[in-house]
Amino acid sequence: MTAAASHILTGKAARGFTYISLMIFVAIIGLVTATAIKVGAVVQRAKAEQELLRIGAEFSDALQSYADATPAGKPSQPPSLKDLLKDPRFPTTRRHLRKLYIDPMTGKAEWGIVYLGDKAGIVAVYSLSDAKPVKIGNFPARFQGFDGKEHISDWKFTMTGKTATNNQAAPTAPVVTPQPKPEATPAALPPGQQEPAPAAPVEPAQPASPSVNPPAEAPPPPANEQSAATEN
Repeated sequence: MTAAASHILTGKAARGFTYISLMIFVAIIGLVTATAIKVGAVVQRAKAEQELLRIGAEFSDALQSYADATPAGKPSQPPSLKDLLKDPRFPTTRRHLRKLYIDPMTGKAEWGIVYLGDKAGIVAVYSLSDAKPVKIGNFPARFQGFDGKEHISDWKFTMTGKTATNNQAAPTAPVVTPQPKPEATPAALPPGQQEPAPAAPVEPAQPASPSVNPPAEAPPPPANEQSAATEN
């Protein structure tokens, strides 16, 4: 083989190796980019879920506030979310919710609602997203029921359950039953000594009856009165 032919083969091998290296490098770049995009999407989803929990907490507080402010004889659940923005039960403006939030999972101001009975009142609010949540545990204490849920729409935001302080009943004191006192146990006598006989009961002294003196006899009349009586 001539030197020229050998040089041509060496150049082709070098070009082939460079092409393979370039393909591997492109594949690695593509894999890293795809991974970064996926991680970025997961991070973005986690932030949206965190925002949903914050908004859901405001919905829960608003439902509880509406229930605590309910006048006697009226339903304690709002018929619509607009009633949380402005409570129609009072002549003055009273708000339980600042605004109607946009669902961070769907990007729309539309929410799923759980009604009491035949749409008699709202008892829970939830997202309309059916996506699987990134967060499946370690929820705040008020949302412990969200652990292990398969869909975002399973996160139902209900009332907090905390009522006003003035409605809480005062704790009752425990009832203590008096226990009978144990009877005293007589001390043991030394060996050979008998227990003394119990003393006879002493009868109470009878009260002395008052003395009754016989009536005194009348004195005899004077002599002159006796003679006058004889003469008559």
